[in-house]
Amino acid sequence: MWTAFGIALGFIVCVAFENVTIIGGPTSPWRWMMASTSVPPLIVMLQVYFCPESPRWYMERGRFDKAYRSVNRLRFSPVQATRDMYYAYKLLELERGERQGRNLLKEFFTVRRNRRAAQSAWFCMFMQQFCGVNVIAYYSTSIFRNSGYYLSEALLVSMGGGIINFLFAIPAIYTIDTFGRRNLLLVTFPLMAACLFFTAGTFQIPGETSQARIACITTGLYLFMAVYSPGLGPVPFTYSAEAFPLHIRDIGMASSTAITWGFNFIISLTWPPLSDRLTDTGGFCWYGAWNIFGWIFCYFLLPETKNLTLEELDNVFSVSNREHASYYMRKLPWYLKKYLLRKDVAPFPPLYEFAANDGHYPEEKPDTSHIEGNHTSASSGDEKVPTDSDPNAASRRQRGHRLDEGLHTGLVGNMGGGAPSGY
Repeated sequence: MWTAFGIALGFIVCVAFENVTIIGGPTSPWRWMMASTSVPPLIVMLQVYFCPESPRWYMERGRFDKAYRSVNRLRFSPVQATRDMYYAYKLLELERGERQGRNLLKEFFTVRRNRRAAQSAWFCMFMQQFCGVNVIAYYSTSIFRNSGYYLSEALLVSMGGGIINFLFAIPAIYTIDTFGRRNLLLVTFPLMAACLFFTAGTFQIPGETSQARIACITTGLYLFMAVYSPGLGPVPFTYSAEAFPLHIRDIGMASSTAITWGFNFIISLTWPPLSDRLTDTGGFCWYGAWNIFGWIFCYFLLPETKNLTLEELDNVFSVSNREHASYYMRKLPWYLKKYLLRKDVAPFPPLYEFAANDGHYPEEKPDTSHIEGNHTSASSGDEKVPTDSDPNAASRRQRGHRLDEGLHTGLVGNMGGGAPSGY
């Protein structure tokens, strides 16, 4: 939502500096506009000095006194700060033990649970760019000028699109956790495609100054921004932040962010030659087709992550692509009967029943055993990873019991006002 606010603010700044010619003559407005963007970073830079460093960062470097002062600024009382610091330190010790001797980058691709999470997160990030939104965000003024607006009018209409982007992102605060990430994408992908195809067609209305042409292009792009904002706007970063298991979440989020900014660069670089070769009509049809692809991929291969625990996410992402796509292929006629033909049909067996049958629908069990945690068994066709029969599994469980006992002892001591040992 705040990203959308920043985009809207950028459009407002463009309008504000359109006729500013204090120094430099008639070509200076864009220079003042660019210079104005340095003001917010300067304000943030001055405030960074007063921000407390992460307690975890201090503890990783053995600076426990500074870690305690940092966490104490974030809690209501020293007792709470001591308790939370002890808990964070024990979790950090456990995480170090889990990471030791493991090739996390290799596991990112060889373990199905991790690979499926990466596939889903990267898809969301890729489609956030290839849905065409940043073509409109970056080149809206040029697009509106091609549709028949004068420059000053094009800037104002572009500002309207930025404001719509921000306003329609606000409902996502509610819908992303109630309607679900997957459902938001399934609804918005076809609507975005329809808006882009509509806009592409309206560029063929004869007469560059035709009021019908101008009105239809503006309507199509405004509707696109209104549909994008509650769906593909907030979903990718939310989805990526929760899809990966904890021990590779830093790698997962870094790679996901790199993908979205990498394709952002490609979009900004390729739109001018694309619109020159294919015209604006062909360019919008190109991105409309990508939205159709996004809907197909989302329906068959993208799991829902709404309101799931870490253990449930492990089960969800351990299901193979083939099994996931096969299930939703069988469910497609059920959707058509229930929502299109409005028939009274029996509930379709769920793909995930976590408590009942380990996350699978009753009719058939997969030929793989999905193991709780971030692993799959050797029968999945992936790299062999430890199971309960592995002698290391007992040591891992023992470490977990020691963590529970340590937390209990530390927390009881902390309630009496004492600091945990070692600080």
